[in-house]
Amino acid sequence: MHIALVNTNRIRPPIAPIGLEYVAEALGHAGHDISVLDLCWEDHWEIAVSRFFNDIRPALIGVTLRNTDDCAFTTRQSFLSEFSDIIQTIRKQTESPIIIGGVGFSTMPEQVLALCNADGGIWGDGEFAFVELANRIERNENWHTLPNLIWKQDGKIHRNTIQLNPLENLPPMSRKWIDIKRYFKEGGQIGFETKRGCPMQCIYCADPVAKGNQIRVRPPKGVVDELENLLALGVDHLHTCDSEFNIPAWHAGEVCQKIINRGLGESIRWYAYCAPRPFSRELAQLMRKAGCVGINFGIDSGDEDMLKRLKRDFSGKDILNAARYCKEVGIVSMFDLLIGSPGESKESIIQTIELMKRANPDCVGIALGVRIYQGTEISEMVKEDSLENGLIGGGEFTEPLFFFRERDCFVCCRTVG
Repeated sequence: MHIALVNTNRIRPPIAPIGLEYVAEALGHAGHDISVLDLCWEDHWEIAVSRFFNDIRPALIGVTLRNTDDCAFTTRQSFLSEFSDIIQTIRKQTESPIIIGGVGFSTMPEQVLALCNADGGIWGDGEFAFVELANRIERNENWHTLPNLIWKQDGKIHRNTIQLNPLENLPPMSRKWIDIKRYFKEGGQIGFETKRGCPMQCIYCADPVAKGNQIRVRPPKGVVDELENLLALGVDHLHTCDSEFNIPAWHAGEVCQKIINRGLGESIRWYAYCAPRPFSRELAQLMRKAGCVGINFGIDSGDEDMLKRLKRDFSGKDILNAARYCKEVGIVSMFDLLIGSPGESKESIIQTIELMKRANPDCVGIALGVRIYQGTEISEMVKEDSLENGLIGGGEFTEPLFFFRERDCFVCCRTVG
């Protein structure tokens, strides 16, 4: 069956659509004929969509939504209006089913589907559910009972049961389905994935909402096979797409050891998201030997009380250890801070700044305000009206909504700056 896949992510710097590539690989592995429209490079997406669907007549269309917005408090730019327009433009040219996917969609599936003239969407693993959807359509079978499907009928939105699939059932990833060389040449981020899901309890994080709260790991051999395929395409700088590469630490170690055993540690350079705990000197050494040159630690705060409020599973000591281990092995470290979350004060900001001075990472990033996603603990606090005088942005969860007590935090930052 002929299937069209559309990448709608047009932000800069460009980010290669790894989810779309993985789905294309699974569909191709199942024997389907795939055409890909990548709108990242199109200055006038309307013309590109019209031209693409004038040339082909697919029986099924998959459209990916990577981000619902820019996740920035200062701009609060939503991508959903343009995304809905893209869906509508596709709809004018085909009566075939249009199915949405991607992490952005899985973060708020019912809300996104309600905004768009699509037939349904897939929560989570498109490599499994979308392939089965295509197979059922090809066999003229009912596809509305499919697990992980969110679908429309008579103006109502229905959500089927959620099913998490073992990642060892993924096909080998060739990474041939998009112009990966162009992304790399133009400075785009090229990702690879070693696991999915996150069991952490952070009050604001949408990763468990979109990917599940159970960790599912990929076989290290499959990961390293994929890295070899990317290297053969000339891509030697990469970034992990895991929520936290080192959770669980044993799997991170096995992936690194497999990279080393294949002799790729000197040929590739990669960056990772990691948690300060568990992060040992031994893992840092292994990661560096496997080609890791930089780690982004999302630590949020250096204040112990704030870490507890945010339900972060590490301490200031863990943060200091992570910085030291990176320095010892020659890995560049970046600490991302989240300033202005519930309970933030002048004292907590001072504690955070003092800890950053002691840790002395190579780079510190600062995000102002907490993006509130439906399904997170902080969103329940909003519903219960337990957050006062700090909500900024859209009145609905589909519009960028933040918690940030501007006056207090700006005063604190000027005082300690």
